[in-house]
Amino acid sequence: MENTPNRPRRRAKKPVKQGRIAQLKKNPIIYHAVLICITLLAIILASSLLMNIITRHGTHRTVPDFMGVKIADAEQMAKKSKLQIIINDSLFVPAYEGGIVLDQLPKGGVEVKAGRKIYVTINSFRQKMVAVPYVAGRSLRQAKNMLEVAGLEIERLIYEEDIATNYVLGEYIGHEQVKESSKVEIEMGSGVILKVGVQPEKNSTIVPKAIGQSLQAAKSRLWEQGLNIGKINFDEGVNLLNQKDARVYRQSLAHNSTATLGTSVDLWLTLDDAIVEKSSTASDKAARELEEKRLEAEEALRDSLEQAEAAERTELLNTLEQTQKQTANVIETEEDEFFQ
Repeated sequence: MENTPNRPRRRAKKPVKQGRIAQLKKNPIIYHAVLICITLLAIILASSLLMNIITRHGTHRTVPDFMGVKIADAEQMAKKSKLQIIINDSLFVPAYEGGIVLDQLPKGGVEVKAGRKIYVTINSFRQKMVAVPYVAGRSLRQAKNMLEVAGLEIERLIYEEDIATNYVLGEYIGHEQVKESSKVEIEMGSGVILKVGVQPEKNSTIVPKAIGQSLQAAKSRLWEQGLNIGKINFDEGVNLLNQKDARVYRQSLAHNSTATLGTSVDLWLTLDDAIVEKSSTASDKAARELEEKRLEAEEALRDSLEQAEAAERTELLNTLEQTQKQTANVIETEEDEFFQ
């Protein structure tokens, strides 16, 4: 028997180690728990990255102080800080140069994100001119509303005797009368003089409440009741820029008091809300007391008139009765004479 050559023996295959994923798959609970954890972690990381992109995390800027700076220079400063200037409003303040930034929001020194819009108020180069509406022949309320819509106000109310109380008889700019055919333009915010009619027996009005109102709102209320604006007093700290935020805390004629049409009312304004609220409460209390006294006076007047009317009726009846008796006596006398 031939000898067969020695063949190398095959080595026994070692068991291949299974991967960790395969091992995890053998236990579905653990496998799915790991998948959930990985998914949640991915969501958190993606959200954090997205939020950083949206909010520009790490790109904060300090807002420069643009107050008193020309608008062109302010825009250059904003561009360097990666901010954007938006002209939100304009005022006309003669004391400042045209185009100067008068106010800004947010204020200088505030930390904001890059790309933030900074809203500014600039000084106009000149006041806007507006057409004067013709308001003669209308009620005082209608005339006031038309002027306010046009951006104008009432400089002074002048009352003249007429059959139509609180109807505008004439409209003037200085000494020049405004007619229906007039094409007049004046600066926005200017005042117009109105001559208004009044019957002598209706020459009174009730003073409205100006306390708690802005200057413009207080003016509007007083004009509507046929009253003029007297001296305007501002507390310390009120200036041309924050004037619109100031409110009336005192008025020279009390709310609910009676005044002659055309009387001037002085006003005091402040930025202190506590003072305004305190004054408003006191004004309301005083107004209620005045209203009660007025109602009592009116009731007493009605009673007096009723008594006077009753006395007049009684006297008239007595006079009529006496006249009838005298007439009857005359007739009786004439009949006796006739039959005699």
